[in-house]
Amino acid sequence: MASRTEFGVSTPATEVSDAFAEEIKGKNVVITGISPDSIGGAMAMAIASKNPNKLILASRTEKKLAQVAAKILDAYPDVSVVTVLLDLARQQSVIQAAKEINRQIDRLDVIINNAGLMVTTHQFTPEGIEMQFGTNHIGHFLLTGLLLPKLRAAAKLARPGSTRVVNLASQGHRLSPIRFHDLYFAQGAYDVPEDEQPPKGLPEAILKGKDGYPGFLAYGQSKTANILFAIELTNRFKKEGIISFSLHPGSIWTGLSRDLNPDEEVAIKKTSAVWSTHDQGAATAVVAAFDPALSNQHGGYLIDCQLGSAGPRATDNKAARKLWELSEELTGYSFEGALPNIGLLGKLA
Repeated sequence: MASRTEFGVSTPATEVSDAFAEEIKGKNVVITGISPDSIGGAMAMAIASKNPNKLILASRTEKKLAQVAAKILDAYPDVSVVTVLLDLARQQSVIQAAKEINRQIDRLDVIINNAGLMVTTHQFTPEGIEMQFGTNHIGHFLLTGLLLPKLRAAAKLARPGSTRVVNLASQGHRLSPIRFHDLYFAQGAYDVPEDEQPPKGLPEAILKGKDGYPGFLAYGQSKTANILFAIELTNRFKKEGIISFSLHPGSIWTGLSRDLNPDEEVAIKKTSAVWSTHDQGAATAVVAAFDPALSNQHGGYLIDCQLGSAGPRATDNKAARKLWELSEELTGYSFEGALPNIGLLGKLA
């Protein structure tokens, strides 16, 4: 159970950071997916207000990073803010970003894997991975693995369970499990084993998508991956004091939907009667990252600032292990120390 049961859908991240100020103070924190007027930007402001040791902001656009950093420093001039370029769709970029982050810190207390995208056209990363899966999951999997030594260093000095990896998922995970038999959606919605098919009753437009690519299902798969990644990371590293949470931030209109056409925007806006501000959308992530009452949990899925329940196909330990092994294959990286197969890592320390 979270420590503040009164927190909910309308609670802003600034109120959460007030409650957990002592947990934030002195911490080294990495947040991905930073831009002005965004969930990531709101997280950064809330955390910066409580004197972290170093706040590292990682995103793919230098101008947007600079704008958020300037806003933070204007409000909190004593905070140490570092910006790092990171394109999660490109494994080379992930490796370079990890090298820079590792250079900046001797330990990492919290990483918030916030970045994500949604596209409705069939696109692929430079490594040939379907774009949403490659960005929303694989990029974060590789980044977290490359930062693991610094997470371990923090865990050795901290209260067990206070060193955390937080993955922003979505209730959209219910649209699709991991399609291990058709990971990149080359086949039809139901041309896979029954346990990998989408739920029955979805609109035909979602099942068929644009030009045969069901982008909303692919997005759902990537969000399922965020949840399963958190489960398996906790299974593997809780004994060392590192735990991971995934979460639904709420219904927030963000740059995530920048590639949608007008009809798709209308469809998305109909999915919720309650739309939150960026500050409210950031609140659950701040709870997941710093609430001390969660330290004894074996990870979990949060919604509206409280522990909740993800769909059954996103909480299966066998699927979590299988996804982990697949992710290692797609990156050539093992969390236990093997180098990426694209040969750009070099020395991380």
